Amino acid sequence: MTYLQIINAVLRRLRETEITDVNETDYSKLIGGYVNSVKKEVESAWDWNALRTTLTLNTVANTFNYTLVGSGSRFRVSDVVNDTSNYLLQPRGAQWMNQRFLTIDQQPSTPSFYSFNGVNSNQDSAVDLYPIPDGVYSIRFNVTIPQDDLVNNADVLLIPSEPVIQGTLARAISERGEDGGRLSSDQYMLYRSALADEIAIEAGRFADETIWYTA
Repeated sequence: MTYLQIINAVLRRLRETEITDVNETDYSKLIGGYVNSVKKEVESAWDWNALRTTLTLNTVANTFNYTLVGSGSRFRVSDVVNDTSNYLLQPRGAQWMNQRFLTIDQQPSTPSFYSFNGVNSNQDSAVDLYPIPDGVYSIRFNVTIPQDDLVNNADVLLIPSEPVIQGTLARAISERGEDGGRLSSDQYMLYRSALADEIAIEAGRFADETIWYTA
């Protein structure tokens, strides 16, 4: 659904007049703000298939710090693959990395570990690799990246629309007090149910991601 269609879907349920532009009225702007707030909440609830992508960086000999272009700062990592050497890199914390870089004599080799280390001016994340690469390696980051805020009429929502509509409606009812006898708490229950339903549908396609393993 488009941004405009989502706002109108909420307005209809509130028995408000539909609009032809998302910025047409102060109230449509308010609803639009709720849409983007709920969108962020729904995006954080699950690694939605529509938001999954692969970012690739190519190493340079004797360079350990890289920018993950296009990542932003709100992404989540599924796994990191050394596509050249065909194995998974393991995550490590900043303290672990600092100990290696500061106290161990460095011998460039095939990178086996990674650690995120700040963001650049574009808000893309920086990542350190260890050992320091001794050549060119293709490193694939399989990540989930939230969609930018919806702004224009024709902007298309990537994640399931029903939880976003129901969650936006809940916020709008809460702002009003109630709507036709429906309390905001009731609407929030509908929102949570819609979100759970959509997650269950996707989880059926990624069954291994809902299984917990013990070491």
